[in-house]
Amino acid sequence: MKSIFREYDIRGIVPDELNRITLFWIGKYLGEEIAKFGNYVAIGYDARTHSKKLFSYLSSGLASAGVSILDIGLVPTPNNYFVNYMQFGDIVPSGSIMITGSHNPPQYNGLKITIDKKPFFGKDIYGIGEKVIQAIEKEIPIEEKEPTIIPIDGRERYIEYLVQEFQNLKGFSKKVVYDVGNGVAGVVVDEVFRRLGIDAKGLFTQPDGTFPNHHPDPSEEKNLEAIKKELATGQFDIGFAFDGDGDRLAVLTQKYNIKGDILALLLSKPMKNPVVIGEVKCSQIMYDTIAKRGGKAVMFKTGHSNLKTKLKELDGDLAVEVSGHIFFNDRYFGFDDAIYSMLRVMELVHNGMDLNDEVEQLPKLFATEEIKIETTEDKKFQIVESLKERLSNPPKEFPKIVDIVKVDGVRVIFENGWGLIRASNTTPVLVARFEADSLENLEKYQKSMLDLLEKI
Repeated sequence: MKSIFREYDIRGIVPDELNRITLFWIGKYLGEEIAKFGNYVAIGYDARTHSKKLFSYLSSGLASAGVSILDIGLVPTPNNYFVNYMQFGDIVPSGSIMITGSHNPPQYNGLKITIDKKPFFGKDIYGIGEKVIQAIEKEIPIEEKEPTIIPIDGRERYIEYLVQEFQNLKGFSKKVVYDVGNGVAGVVVDEVFRRLGIDAKGLFTQPDGTFPNHHPDPSEEKNLEAIKKELATGQFDIGFAFDGDGDRLAVLTQKYNIKGDILALLLSKPMKNPVVIGEVKCSQIMYDTIAKRGGKAVMFKTGHSNLKTKLKELDGDLAVEVSGHIFFNDRYFGFDDAIYSMLRVMELVHNGMDLNDEVEQLPKLFATEEIKIETTEDKKFQIVESLKERLSNPPKEFPKIVDIVKVDGVRVIFENGWGLIRASNTTPVLVARFEADSLENLEKYQKSMLDLLEKI
């Protein structure tokens, strides 16, 4: 049970881990936290086959804490976040819960939680977890209460907002193809494009929680085969791919798959002296280029909750993860929204930016994809701490270390590149990534760090 309460959200297998009993207690204890700020929580859910059932279980627990439910229905995660900033008649939500398994396999589901417009994560989620586990272990009787459920037009409000904000995209001249992988983003993207009159082709736009065409994770190249095939025909200028719940974005041209850190350079270019927050996996190119342009680039911990919090703390303009979480505080609310971010990219193109040219003007570096090394939940953080200690007195043959960044795992800065090893907060793996000015140096840094890791 303990493993379902994670750093950024709650996530587990249905019904083994997420079921009527666990969702009741989660709802009750979350309801007590939400009730400190008001009596209404907005709930949306993704396309997974069990999402509506979990909505029912969760609502019963929330009702037992005296909280009423604002039912948004089937929506992407950013739509759920968006509702926190809206008023519905006399009702203002005190928080929101998104029922989603994001990009996990179909048997998974989970909860992404916002309270008082702030992400509910870390020690707060672990604290809820301890209470839930105790209630189940003590076999405390469940006292179910009929919930008060109020339907709201949260999806329509979100669509109207996007259409109004991007009226300048009417008459967009480029041809667009987009792949939602049978996730939930299509219920918004299709309608936004229709109302803006944008010539676009959608792939797998029908929500289907079994994900019959491909897994909805655009950070994996194998899941981009369909959209790459469309771009290869020459009929489309730009492509977008979404994860299962619409909070992560991949941007593709006929030549490039533009990762989140490089997107940050493109998106921040029109901003004056931007403050951009990146994670420890971001390319050094991003940090250096933003600084050269007169901006400020801050390296921080991986994780959508961490970056949202840091963005607000610094009153920054933009935050990014390599995986495609993009957070706009500039002209927006500061949460990760792949649909809004797609429209901002299209705005750049509409205003004359050539994405391929921009990428090609950047310094040439060589980088690995994320390397995932399996371990256990118990050992992953201990291994990273041991690695930090070992790097304070590295082997004689180890490449020269210029600096070590310990904000999240350990990022070792070498003379001509860097290497990162960190513990994943959501799975029992270590995540590694390497970047250098040549393939030779890339291989040297990767081998040196992974050899040292293996000894530990």
